Amino acid sequence: MKANPIIGLGTPKQAWTASRHLAEVPTLDIGTLVPEGARAVIIAPHPDDEILGSGGLMKQLVDAGRELQLISVTNGSASHPGSQHWSPERLSVIRPLESAEALRRLGVNPADLRWVRGGFPDSGVATRERELREFLGRYLQAKDVVFATWCDDGHTDHEAVGRAAAAAALAAGATFHEVPIWAWHWASPEDVRIPWARACKIVLDSQTLARKRHAMQAFASQLLGDPQIGLPPVLSADALERLLQPFEVVFL
Repeated sequence: MKANPIIGLGTPKQAWTASRHLAEVPTLDIGTLVPEGARAVIIAPHPDDEILGSGGLMKQLVDAGRELQLISVTNGSASHPGSQHWSPERLSVIRPLESAEALRRLGVNPADLRWVRGGFPDSGVATRERELREFLGRYLQAKDVVFATWCDDGHTDHEAVGRAAAAAALAAGATFHEVPIWAWHWASPEDVRIPWARACKIVLDSQTLARKRHAMQAFASQLLGDPQIGLPPVLSADALERLLQPFEVVFL
């Protein structure tokens, strides 16, 4: 698939709400998605992707007593290029802390899950994709249900993580699913590039959705740009709203 630039305001949430394709996506309960006895593994390219794409799913899995592992591939240090206020050194410390706080707000105790940090270069994952595949393979088991960003999501790190995770899951004999995040920005509501035939919805109740909204506000670095150099926030209000539908989508 041709790369899709993440520019401008993106597709408004209201357009997705009116999408015929999205309305026809079937729902799937977590008991079917992650059967009892299986372990869920969430692979996030950057600290925040686990909440943006799968926060509601993670909360439901923890409430259902499923074992959960989180793998953060990068520390997100390249989110504000050229900024002295949000330097790479500062971001590399702050962003993992923001993820920990977001998990707590979600109702997921970071101490209760196995959390692995890869330390791969933010915005440079594709240059080390083979190494990432081998790294992920050390943590995956045949009983796992693996969730990673969609391999056509529009961000190079997201796509590289999706490809590496798919290959590592296949080698381990694990089940693999993809999660779109930036696709909600660049795609159109009836976009044929979206694999609708593989899509399913995880329905979020009002309390879980409220927790996810609260958790997303923990990513202060991403909600603030750097006005001194004209850098807008990574997560605009529009971007947040697109990811706060009463469901999350997974490509099986």
